[in-house]
Amino acid sequence: MTDSPNAQRPGDRDPEETGRPTVRDKRRIDPQTYQVRDPAGSTPSTAAAEGVGNGAPAASGVDDQVAESSASAEEIASLKTQLADRTADLQRVQAEYVNYKRRVDRDRDLARKGGVESVLRELLPVLDSLQAARQHEELTGGFKGMADEIEKLAAKHDLESYGAEGDPFDPRIHEALMHAHADGLTGPTCVTILQPGYRIKDQVIRPARVAVAEPDESAPAATPEAGEEAAQDDNNAGTGQ
Repeated sequence: MTDSPNAQRPGDRDPEETGRPTVRDKRRIDPQTYQVRDPAGSTPSTAAAEGVGNGAPAASGVDDQVAESSASAEEIASLKTQLADRTADLQRVQAEYVNYKRRVDRDRDLARKGGVESVLRELLPVLDSLQAARQHEELTGGFKGMADEIEKLAAKHDLESYGAEGDPFDPRIHEALMHAHADGLTGPTCVTILQPGYRIKDQVIRPARVAVAEPDESAPAATPEAGEEAAQDDNNAGTGQ
């Protein structure tokens, strides 16, 4: 039996008659040639149609998307790792810079204070001469104005003199050049200031040179009984008894 020329073969049947789905490839880029397709000439994918006709799953597009998603996830993870590393490096560099700046500022401040202290030490003999001239009332006219300006400049940098007669002797700020004993003292006392001391705030840059007197230990200590006996003797002497 010969088939009619117009008879349809099973493979040529209309998809609607066979009940099989029709896969139409609407991708703008041809997966084979990587060229832009003409939207008006879009036709069902041949490879997809063959796969459907042979009963194979048409999942090539899905596999490509999965592969692209996986590659994108790996790239994002790599970028995140690099970003974390760069951020840690930046934080470490910033911390090192902050510590370096603090050290530089501290060293600069110490160098400035050391320079000021050195200049003030060299200025102490001049201040001693000015103080001696003022005590003898020899500062007059322009010399007095110059002396006042020098002392103001020293005070501007927190330089102050100390030491006065009657101050308790303190070996941390006083240097004893003379020693004696005297009555009426309760402890070591500065009785004469031979040379004033100077300090910058709490830092002593030259101790005061003084003469120190201590209570006379050889004198008998006064007691209440001795005082009463002395008063009674005075009364008896006054009455002629």
